[in-house]
Amino acid sequence: MFSAVESRRLYRQVADQIRGLIERGDLAPGSRLPSERELAHKLGVSRPTIREALIVLEVEGFIDIRMGSGIYVTAREVPASDTPPEDFEGPFELLRARAVVECAIAEEAARLARPEHIAIIDDNLKRMAAVLEDRRQALALDREFHVIVSSIIANQTLNRFVSSIHDMRMTPYFEKLASYFENTETWRAAMEEHRVIRDAIATGDPAAARAAMRAHLDQSQLRLSASFGEEPNDGAIPAAWRRVEDN
Repeated sequence: MFSAVESRRLYRQVADQIRGLIERGDLAPGSRLPSERELAHKLGVSRPTIREALIVLEVEGFIDIRMGSGIYVTAREVPASDTPPEDFEGPFELLRARAVVECAIAEEAARLARPEHIAIIDDNLKRMAAVLEDRRQALALDREFHVIVSSIIANQTLNRFVSSIHDMRMTPYFEKLASYFENTETWRAAMEEHRVIRDAIATGDPAAARAAMRAHLDQSQLRLSASFGEEPNDGAIPAAWRRVEDN
């Protein structure tokens, strides 16, 4: 019933294949899908790819993911506007793009930051510390932190990129994804990583700022991978995407 998929945007191909089985009636409402591990084996892809596909299908209303119970086909329908567009990037794509761009931004910000920039970052960290239990507010302040760091460089193209890539996290797809792993403790960890970035920028240390941003994005990737039930290395940002400073 299932067949291996090719490498082009795997999670969309997986979602399309499962959706097709449901629409043809091969998977009836109420039936239980194989586990994520079984699906990954049958389709020849990783578990993160399976989870990304399943979340698309859950947002669309085709399945219901019941933690601790299984994945069930539903008869629900949701508005087409809730369906991610065909060219919609998955979370791992976004994190890799951020690893390329935001590490370089932090490095340059450390060269250009003035005391008033650090004061703005400090205010952001103070406000975030007060809302860690509120995911929406924490997410908004997380976005704000990264935009503040970018704004130090005073380049509107970079600001627009950072803003838009963080805005993607506020879609129904990412809302559902976040429900599996974002909590007070993960936001606390992210905030402490922000503090390390802040300190490196404040001391004018470009290499340390780049490394701190890379460490933050690495940890974000690991937290996401852990929510997929993967071993830490399975979701790590590839070394080829990093620039390691050897002095």
